[in-house]
Amino acid sequence: MTSIVIPAHNEGRVIGRLLDALLADSPSSGTDIVVVCNGCTDDTARVAGARGDRVRVVEIPTPSKHTALRVGDEHARGFPRLYVDADVVVGAADVRALTGALAADPDLLAAAPGRDIPPTGCAWPVRAYYRVWQRLPAVREGLFGRGVIAVTEEGHKRIAALPPLMADDLAASLAFGPGERRVVEAARVVVRPPRTWSDLIRRKVRAATSSAEFERFQAAREAGAGAAPSARTGASDLRALLRADPELLPAVLVFAAAALAARRGARKAIRDQDFSTWLRDESSRQ
Repeated sequence: MTSIVIPAHNEGRVIGRLLDALLADSPSSGTDIVVVCNGCTDDTARVAGARGDRVRVVEIPTPSKHTALRVGDEHARGFPRLYVDADVVVGAADVRALTGALAADPDLLAAAPGRDIPPTGCAWPVRAYYRVWQRLPAVREGLFGRGVIAVTEEGHKRIAALPPLMADDLAASLAFGPGERRVVEAARVVVRPPRTWSDLIRRKVRAATSSAEFERFQAAREAGAGAAPSARTGASDLRALLRADPELLPAVLVFAAAALAARRGARKAIRDQDFSTWLRDESSRQ
């Protein structure tokens, strides 16, 4: 049986659309869905529970995604297992495409869907930023930034060994080699972007902070073992995009400005080793 674990902290506004997509066109015996409401002060549990007995709701007092994922594992019944963020939308057919890819290739341990980022309602700098971001090789090939990752039982052992990190999806992606992970483009997930420049910078400050924490973890783990895998964007990546499409120059300049702003915004948190303050983007949840 396929299990889906959904950690949810105050996601009452959006979790219904995800659950409706997962339940549509899905046989009642085919999917085990566990929603772990962690530290919720809104109606997340009520909204999830209203979807019927095909959705099991577990409530814990601690507002922690890592803890919610581990509790979800304790309640989940089978493999392949999907971990899905509550604010994305992925459907039952997409789940089947992911689990089918895992079943078809014994070397494949982890998979994620192709990513759709609807620009409607977003300020033009946000749209420009994502024009560049979506074309970066690491972003196209990595499993992070999608809000969905599916793993086999063996793949689950790999990510279960990871420590609690803010960049949990990046850590999960880089836990697998290129031959062990795959983006399954036949499966799709809708990831709603921030709507305003300030919301984008908040999200990117969080990303910069979490990346710094992850790199410290990597450095400690890989000391003396050679270079660790990385998903960091370099100037060479941006130059390559411009060589392929010079008309991207205005968007690349916006991307660079956002990256610089995020680095400045993350300095204090990194200096203080504050890797627990979650700068949540509410605009994408409207």
